[in-house]
Amino acid sequence: MEHPGFFERAGPYALSEVAAAAGAEIANGADATVKIDDVRPLFEAGPSHISFIDNKKYLSQLDATKAGACLVIPAIADRVPAGTTALITKQPYHGFARALALFYPAAMQPLVTTAGAPPVDPTAILEAGVMIEPGAIIGREAQIGAGTRIAAGAVIGARVTIGRGCFIGPLATVTHALVGDRVIIHSGVRIGQDGFGFAMGRTGHLKVPQIGRVIVQDDVEIGANTTIDRGALKDTIIGEGSKIDNLVQIGHNVIIGRHCVIVSMCGISGSTELGDFVVMGGQSGTVGHIKIGSGAQVGGASHPTHDVPPGARYFGTPAKPLRESAREQAMIKRLVARDKDSYEDGTPEPEEG
Repeated sequence: MEHPGFFERAGPYALSEVAAAAGAEIANGADATVKIDDVRPLFEAGPSHISFIDNKKYLSQLDATKAGACLVIPAIADRVPAGTTALITKQPYHGFARALALFYPAAMQPLVTTAGAPPVDPTAILEAGVMIEPGAIIGREAQIGAGTRIAAGAVIGARVTIGRGCFIGPLATVTHALVGDRVIIHSGVRIGQDGFGFAMGRTGHLKVPQIGRVIVQDDVEIGANTTIDRGALKDTIIGEGSKIDNLVQIGHNVIIGRHCVIVSMCGISGSTELGDFVVMGGQSGTVGHIKIGSGAQVGGASHPTHDVPPGARYFGTPAKPLRESAREQAMIKRLVARDKDSYEDGTPEPEEG
């Protein structure tokens, strides 16, 4: 059975209504009465959807999009493909945020459970052998598989699904998520909160509703106080068998492959993709929108700023191939030692300024 989703969608709306809400101008000659019923990314939008582009990195997706309408800056309005109406604005991301708020008005205060309901909502479906400890809350239409234990004070949000043989630790919170079998979620974990999305501006920062989900596949383990944000439009995905340590932050739209190891205090920025069997050392982190290839290793306290090839070993800030980084550090050490020796031999130190 298809999951019903976590957010109720308003609409459909006429293109003129969407443009007005987004603060955009409809391109000349377009039919303003066309109905728009949802907001989607460029690569999966269809004729009844609105999308946006504010980064030239995605121009190839604009060329191929099937969206009914797209928010664009004036400079690229002529590039919008036939069949897609340009909605012209100086700030496409701001317009996108307002369009999301139009279609998903409840996304800023998402439902966890029904007000006044008992701790285990009567609409929740629990298979045989589910154990619910005192103080746990199970939201509306949640589903929990056989043999799963929900520890004291944990919260399972509305329509969340938890597979079989799982353990959800004390005070953990799981919302807007689909969790597989044999998953271990330790105490204090936060899964499914909205990602850090704001349309920045000189007069303030407009919050962008986040309407995606978190998908946690089978046999994943997630350490205490780790946070995993739900996707903005698509899903945040944690691949099968991956092991995540304590105090890790995983941003929205991140995709983590199978059997990855992510050590404590690591930060994965939004829309980063990790292949299979990637290792991220403690206190390492990435910028957003990059790819770490399968089998790659990122050293502790290292921070890649560009794509990392499969099987590579990177170290440093900004992270570089391990041998290159080691040579640089050795050279710096030799230079420092040489200068130190010259000072000790009586050579005057250079004057400052």
